[in-house]
Amino acid sequence: MGLNSFFKIFLPKDKIFYQLFENVSSTLVIMGEKLKEVVNEPDFDKRGQSIKEIEDMEHTCDDYTHEIFTQLGKNFITPFDREDIHYLATALDDIADYIQASAKKINFYKVNPNDIGIQKMADVIAQGCEAVHRAVTELRDMKNMRKITDALVAINSIENQGDDIFDMSIEKLFDTEPDAKEVIKKREIYQVMEIVTDKCEDAANVIESIIVKYA
Repeated sequence: MGLNSFFKIFLPKDKIFYQLFENVSSTLVIMGEKLKEVVNEPDFDKRGQSIKEIEDMEHTCDDYTHEIFTQLGKNFITPFDREDIHYLATALDDIADYIQASAKKINFYKVNPNDIGIQKMADVIAQGCEAVHRAVTELRDMKNMRKITDALVAINSIENQGDDIFDMSIEKLFDTEPDAKEVIKKREIYQVMEIVTDKCEDAANVIESIIVKYA
């Protein structure tokens, strides 16, 4: 049975979106934890296996996102504005895309991830994914606004932490790394990882817009 048929049978049409968003956000949590495994694994081949798992999960998120857009085109009844559904689906998908890109670049560039900046950035990415999932889960009934607002505040704080880690890591990189190639490679990895925290904040901004309209 295909994904579309499953949701048609078991969920009311306007509830399909909640389940799909929760599926994406719960997958992001796993991707964030798997990224932490990648940056703490010294063995290149073992890292490669974890990166492959991240890639598979990113494809799963793509499938969920595609289903959200398909349902958006087919259903007249939606739980909140169609525009906000589109924005939130895109923001969540972007998080998955950049987590995957971060993981792939580590092995593609053959960079040793035993780097305090990379590891700290992976930690805040995992925290950001967890906070996004908490906020998304509460959208289903919007009964506990405190949980949603606490999650949104946490995401904003995490994005600021990501900026600080990025700035400190770049400063340290230029001060201590004599190999220009390594500087270029690590700087790009820092940049992509920092974008993940930006995308978490983008998702938080969409969720905030939704709760302002409907809570």
